[in-house]
Amino acid sequence: MRVVIAPDCFTGTLTAAQAAAAMADGWREGAPHDEVVQIPLSDGGPGFLDVLGTGLADSGVETLIVTVEDPLGRPVPAAVLIDRAAGGREGAVPTAYIESAQAAGLHLLDAAERDPTRTSTYGVGQLIEVALAEGARRVVVGLGGSGTNDGGAGMLAALGAGLRDDLGMGGGQLHELKDTALSGLGEVRQRLSGVDIVAATDVASPLLGLQGASAVFAAQKGATPEQAQHLEAALGRFHEVATGALDAPTDLLTGRPLRLDRTAGAGAAGGLGYGLLVLGARPASGVDLVLEVVGLKERIADAALVVTGEGCFDWQSLQGKVVAGVAAAALEVATPSIVIAGQVLVGRRETMTVGLSGAYALAETPKEVEASMLDPVTTLSARTTRVARTWSPRRRGTP
Repeated sequence: MRVVIAPDCFTGTLTAAQAAAAMADGWREGAPHDEVVQIPLSDGGPGFLDVLGTGLADSGVETLIVTVEDPLGRPVPAAVLIDRAAGGREGAVPTAYIESAQAAGLHLLDAAERDPTRTSTYGVGQLIEVALAEGARRVVVGLGGSGTNDGGAGMLAALGAGLRDDLGMGGGQLHELKDTALSGLGEVRQRLSGVDIVAATDVASPLLGLQGASAVFAAQKGATPEQAQHLEAALGRFHEVATGALDAPTDLLTGRPLRLDRTAGAGAAGGLGYGLLVLGARPASGVDLVLEVVGLKERIADAALVVTGEGCFDWQSLQGKVVAGVAAAALEVATPSIVIAGQVLVGRRETMTVGLSGAYALAETPKEVEASMLDPVTTLSARTTRVARTWSPRRRGTP
C-alpha cells in the first residue's frame, strides 16, 4: 500500500525532513512491501522556509541569504524566499516568505540566555525590510518557535515605528513606554499600505489573558512566573500605546474599534502576531498555507494511510498545528491518518475528534523521554517500525 509520511519537526531534536527520513526508514523496515512517500511540513515555525522552498522549487523561487540580528542583537544568517514568478501568474504578485524563527528563534539562544524580558524581534523587522527592498508586494511571515515575548515591538522599531531604545530592548521594558513611543507607526503603515502582509500563525492565542502569549508560552522561553506576570503587564501597556497611535478600524456590527489584541493569532511567537496586525497584516493559518503549497490533499488522495508526527502531541496540537492540519486534510479525502509523537498528552477522545485514527508515543515516562532524546533518529525509526507492522497488512508468504 501507499503510505505518506508528513511530519512537523520534533522541536529540539529533529527537523521535519530528518523526522520524515527516520520515519520512512522505520516504515520500510516494518513493511518493506509498502510504497513510502515523504512530505516534511511546517506550521510557520522552524523549517517553514525549507518546506516552502521544496514546494515552490518548480516556480523558480530565489533564496536570499542575509545577516540580521538574533534575539540578543548578535549577527545571525537568515534567508528570505522571493517568488518573483508569482507576479506572472494570474491574480498573483511577487511574494516574499520569511521565517521569523531565523531571527527570533528560541534555538538561537543557549539555555542560560533564555530570558524573554530581554529578547527582541528586531531582526524580523530587518528581514521584512529585505523583502520590501526586493520588490515584494506580498510578504508572508511564518510565526512559531520564538524566544521572544515583545509583542513585535522590536520588529516595529526596525521598520521605523519608534526608537530602538524604547521598543527593541525586550518585552520587559515595554512596561515603561511613553504614549509617543510609536509616533512613527502611521508613516510605516502608509509605506506598507500597498503590501499584503500575511501573519502565518501556528496558534490561535490572543495577545493577553489566560490564553495569551505571556501566560501560556513565556515559561517555555525561560521566564519565571513573576517575569511572565511582568510581561503580561508590559504587553498590556504596549497595546495601550499602539491603540493610541492607530486609527483603529471599526467593527461593522458593533460600531466599536476592533480589538487587535483579541484577534486569534495575535499571541503567536510571543505577540509578534500582534505586531504584524498593528502593521495591517491579515492572519492566516501557517499550516494551511504550507499544505496548499505542497499540495498535500492531492498527494494523499490515493494513499492508504497518512502518518504525521511532532515532538509533543498535546492540546496545542489540536489548534493550528501540523498534526491537526494533516488530519483535517486526510479526513476530507477519506484517507486514514495517525500520529507518532515524542509524547502523547491527550486522550483517545481528543485524538479521534481531530480525525486521527491513532496516536503513538516514543516515550511515556521522564526516563524514557530522556533516553529518546539521546538518539532521536533510532528511537523514532524503531517506533515507526512497530507501528508499520500494526497498520500494514503482510503479503501472503511474508514471515
